Amino acid sequence: MFYPLFGLVLLTVIIGLVAFKQRYQSVQNHKVSIKYFQVMEGDNIPSSVKQSTRCYNNMFEVPLLVYIAGALYLALGFENISAIIFAWLFFGFRCVHAWILLTYNNVIHRMIVYWIAFFCMVGMWVILLIEYR
Repeated sequence: MFYPLFGLVLLTVIIGLVAFKQRYQSVQNHKVSIKYFQVMEGDNIPSSVKQSTRCYNNMFEVPLLVYIAGALYLALGFENISAIIFAWLFFGFRCVHAWILLTYNNVIHRMIVYWIAFFCMVGMWVILLIEYR
């Protein structure tokens, strides 16, 4: 269970670096005033900045539930191959979700991948509930 969780951490770091790069370049290219980043409000913000920021913020929403479930599996010593598969699938689909959001950003594709990952997270929790019982 540790490795898919570590993968999520690495993905979060990579997306954070992408967001930082987009923000830095937008200031360097005078597309965004540095003052925008004081309160994250303003007009005419490039899509790349909005998308990378949203992608980074997304990594602290549903993935948090995967981190908690994974930590519980590790702490309780539960080793369930189905849960590990769900964790790897969640990680994989979050990678795809981030790639879609940071590249061509098709809402339908993003939504499909999001819900598949979401149900992988639910699967992890259902198995945890069964194992704990």
